[in-house]
Amino acid sequence: MAAINYNSISELHPKLSHPKVVGIIIGKSDVKSFPDRKNAGVDRYTFGFTVKDSPDFFINVSAWGNDGYINGLSNSFNIGDVVTIDNPLVSTKDPEREEKFCPTTPSPYKLMLAEAHSQVCLCVDMDTSDSLLPLIHMPVKESRDFYPLGDVVANGQSLDGSFINILAAVKAIGEMKLFKKSDGRQGQRLEVKLFDELVSSFPLVCWDREAIQLVQTSVPKGTVIFIADTKINFDRFRNGMAATVNSKTIITVNPDTQEAGLLCRYAKEMLESGALEQDKPDDVPVESITAVYTVGQLKEKGQETAQASYGITYSFFSKLDLDSSVSKVIKTRCAKCKFQVTEGMQYCTNQLCPGRGQVFSSTTGFDLLVDLTDHTGTLRACTLRSPVAEALLGCSTEQFTHLTDNERTAMKWNFLLERCKIYVKIIASTRTKSGVRAVILACSLADPGEVKQHMSVLLKED
Repeated sequence: MAAINYNSISELHPKLSHPKVVGIIIGKSDVKSFPDRKNAGVDRYTFGFTVKDSPDFFINVSAWGNDGYINGLSNSFNIGDVVTIDNPLVSTKDPEREEKFCPTTPSPYKLMLAEAHSQVCLCVDMDTSDSLLPLIHMPVKESRDFYPLGDVVANGQSLDGSFINILAAVKAIGEMKLFKKSDGRQGQRLEVKLFDELVSSFPLVCWDREAIQLVQTSVPKGTVIFIADTKINFDRFRNGMAATVNSKTIITVNPDTQEAGLLCRYAKEMLESGALEQDKPDDVPVESITAVYTVGQLKEKGQETAQASYGITYSFFSKLDLDSSVSKVIKTRCAKCKFQVTEGMQYCTNQLCPGRGQVFSSTTGFDLLVDLTDHTGTLRACTLRSPVAEALLGCSTEQFTHLTDNERTAMKWNFLLERCKIYVKIIASTRTKSGVRAVILACSLADPGEVKQHMSVLLKED
């Protein structure tokens, strides 16, 4: 099969005959409609998108037409898809007028699509498609051309109304809220909480369906994003600054830059420490947990929903490293955010700590990662901390530090491979091989009669 000759975006010009462009979609606007001036009672429909074919070149594309054509075309591809654009009209753009509402591009031209002459379809040339996919992770602005959130907060109202670039990580994604616009049409709104090394929470508001879809499908918590040309306004309701995704904005997910790599490592530390979850409600009372599961069922349950699940499992400790060094068994954490700190420190090193600026206090306790095993498998790296660990071991941290190595090993074998009744909280996690993370809420050696009763039921279910 003969190779397809594409025109690169950098070589496009209005006199080109039957141009053919291939590129990856890096931005896309919602479909909008306007009354047709030439035909009373008839609406014209339009939407735009931005396509990139090299690290340095990308171009805006606009399409106009009737309802069926425009909505059909818009629904045929998404941000991140590689498309071929056959026979578009290459037109000189008016930067001053058009770039008020469209992404700023390095090309002096724009592409226009007509239903009768142009065609857009997903690229079927897999070699070409694969070669273009990395471009989705290259920001459209210079990698250091951004405001840290601390600078946005510090500059306050002096940035009001500005379009700026932001590099940040996602702390939380809210629920999409629907509302009626003044013209009777349905609108939508979604708020994302951002953070970086200096600011614990900063709002980014999305109004367009395309932006909301991108956030909901491609931007899990902890993801680093580069937001080009987001509008900054002073929000009187919050009495602070807020960012808004607009028709100029292009969001790059997991940007391939040195600056993003550093922030990504910090965001990962925040996720693993649990610092991002400190504003979530406390666990349910242990006495209210009654459902009994095997280890295999707990894994499945944790993968079914992003919400925390609770249950009882009758399983064995297959890993309980009480005879490791004391520093691996007993740890000191900030009392406010649970971030691990060095004993004796006078402040918390977690930039997201809700107690920053307040009198520092810490707690020292057992802090173990244990494995739970039954006949259906093993749940690895479950969190076992004080006071649950102290109740199980019958030993305070102070008493533990005075035990000999032999005494710690003997304590370990009192529980290792012994059937226990364990109350657990299960949370979905992308950071573990099993896809779930478990926290032990209560634990004790199991009553043999109770085990026999419950295990007979579970074995029948299996």
